[in-house]
Amino acid sequence: MRPVTILQIVFWLSAALIVWTQIGYAAALALTARLFVPRRTAAATADDSAPPSASLIVAAHDEASVIAAKVRNARALQYPPGRLQIIVCCDGCEDDTAAAAREAGADLVLDLPRGGKIRAQDAGVLQASGEIVAFSDANALWEPDALQRLVAAFADPRVGYACGQVRFLQAATGDDATNQEGLYWRYEMAVRTLESRLASITAGNGAIYATRAEAYLVVDPVMGHDLSFPFNMVKHGWRAVYVPTARATEKMVPSIEGEFARKRRMMSHAWPIVLRGGMLSPRGYGLGYGAMILSHRLLRYATPALHAITLAANIALVALGSGPLYIATLVIQVAVILAAVLGGRVRSRPLLVARYYVLTTASLAAGLWDWARHGTPAGWDAPEGTR
Repeated sequence: MRPVTILQIVFWLSAALIVWTQIGYAAALALTARLFVPRRTAAATADDSAPPSASLIVAAHDEASVIAAKVRNARALQYPPGRLQIIVCCDGCEDDTAAAAREAGADLVLDLPRGGKIRAQDAGVLQASGEIVAFSDANALWEPDALQRLVAAFADPRVGYACGQVRFLQAATGDDATNQEGLYWRYEMAVRTLESRLASITAGNGAIYATRAEAYLVVDPVMGHDLSFPFNMVKHGWRAVYVPTARATEKMVPSIEGEFARKRRMMSHAWPIVLRGGMLSPRGYGLGYGAMILSHRLLRYATPALHAITLAANIALVALGSGPLYIATLVIQVAVILAAVLGGRVRSRPLLVARYYVLTTASLAAGLWDWARHGTPAGWDAPEGTR
């Protein structure tokens, strides 16, 4: 086989995989759901019987500025009296988080040594009395009916995990408000809705989610629940579902550069899950869910490498005089990179979207580099501008 032919195969295969994970996968889900799967309404509809008891656990590290508002928000949830327990787990706090949580009305406040978010949540679950254990971030505010709607998903005995919808609010204005996370997240939530209808979701979020107490999993402290819980629930025989009517709001990082740093940190926690936390093993998935994990998680995390391969193969093909088509594809790739660079100076929406895409794609590789070079600490600090 000629070198040019090999390069063409490499170029088109890597480009096709990028298009598939970013666009084609969602289109295939939508088509499959439309043709073969009726809409499920059980997660959005509760019966007249008393809901199960629930414990809402909030892990907090130095969250004195927001924890009182969070506890008051939890107290205002529309849930039967005596059926909701509010637990604040203070992870090595050096400020007044614990006192503020107690004064605001938390049922239980745990003063814990610094061990990271996961270990703080584990400690909360050990003290929880609820049949359902729900979790939220300290800066995430739930709508009044959010817990009811989230818990209603567990009327299906197959469901072990449910996450709600978090809507990101821009915390800055003017030139400081460059982050395009809201645009990405709306797309991600649409994909998650389809995954939930067809099988189970492939990832959750930390702002609003819950598990059955009996289904709760103790994982490595560097492996966040957002990514590790859904696929592991499936491996344990449960469904992991998305409940879009259970809503919460949270401030997003103001700038794209700040979002890059946040996602870089998140990916340093995600790569251990992918590479040694069981995600790569197909055991327990089933064919359909395995295809979802491959398409939505593994290929997406591989996009930095796929982009590098696509660009290198394209440059080689142009150098070998392979024709105007490859000149056009190279121009498109270079244009996206230049638009991302310009997006750091010119506040134009298309340029900002290009910058967001390039930097968040780069954050996947940066997170892998960080984890491979010096590991991932279990502790965390709130991203700048989100409180």
